[in-house]
Amino acid sequence: MNIAFFDTKPYDYIWFEPLSKEYGYEIRYCDYRLGADTAVLAKGYDVACAFVNDNICAETVGVLKKCGVRMLAMRCAGYNNVDVAAAAKAQLPVVRVPSYSPSAVAEHTAALLLSVNRKTHRAYYRIRDNNFSINGLMGFDLAGKTAGIIGTGQIGSIFADIALGFGMRVLAYDPFPKEDQLEYVPLDRLFTASDVISLHCPLTPDTYHMINKRRVKEMKKGVVILNTSRGALIDTEALLEGLIDGQIGGAGLDVYEEESDYFFEDRSGEIIRDEELSRLLTLPNVLVTSHQAFFTREAMQAIAMVTLENICALEQGRPLENTILPRS
Repeated sequence: MNIAFFDTKPYDYIWFEPLSKEYGYEIRYCDYRLGADTAVLAKGYDVACAFVNDNICAETVGVLKKCGVRMLAMRCAGYNNVDVAAAAKAQLPVVRVPSYSPSAVAEHTAALLLSVNRKTHRAYYRIRDNNFSINGLMGFDLAGKTAGIIGTGQIGSIFADIALGFGMRVLAYDPFPKEDQLEYVPLDRLFTASDVISLHCPLTPDTYHMINKRRVKEMKKGVVILNTSRGALIDTEALLEGLIDGQIGGAGLDVYEEESDYFFEDRSGEIIRDEELSRLLTLPNVLVTSHQAFFTREAMQAIAMVTLENICALEQGRPLENTILPRS
């Protein structure tokens, strides 16, 4: 099996190359993102391997099929950037990595919460400038506060345990609640009662901009919002308005709805032309990281192993357990 590997970063090579040799696969690593204009680079390859910010639209799917690609392997959990209907029509199997390290994402969410609340990111830069003043760095005790967790899959459940460990009360919302000890409440109540709101749900038509101007007005004044799932769960304009007028006390964001032009890339020598992102980066009560919540050794090892095992299943004619659509 040979693989056209798109949107390659240095760490991808480190984790995929040794393992691919064990499977006997040849990988062609390409820096370009997969899209309608680059899909032709997969000609002659059995599999195209893509990531979260690649654009697998209907046109991309069509080009991949014409190039003889037998499978699209997403090396991530999310697939909102894949035109699933087009893939089904073209009979192009799409597989993903549904779970790699839920602890990695949950722990990063906790890191964002602690940093935004106690302003450790700002304190770090002050101390480096020999400014030892703590004025303006006051936070609040997490113990006794209420964390609202939207989505209680593996990541949300682990973050709930972390919040409970801090002594917080946890309110949860999920359209498919688990039979566990979490206190599930309607979404309206979660928004009005939570001091911290953390998003751990997929991006679907139902969850698009689930945090919007109306919802922000319903929230507790000073609420902290965390998002390590998908950027478009939040209406950025509504978030900015809430942050500026004080309705929202802080935000920890590992994702952004228009992140594809910036995240994972070095833009240090350029001007950020995205006005909303630029405004977010100027606010002292906002911490943005570049979609790195997943980024641990354990997660990268799991991503490489599951991705290559998905491809091995195709090679051996086994059922594709991690398929999206169409199903094998």
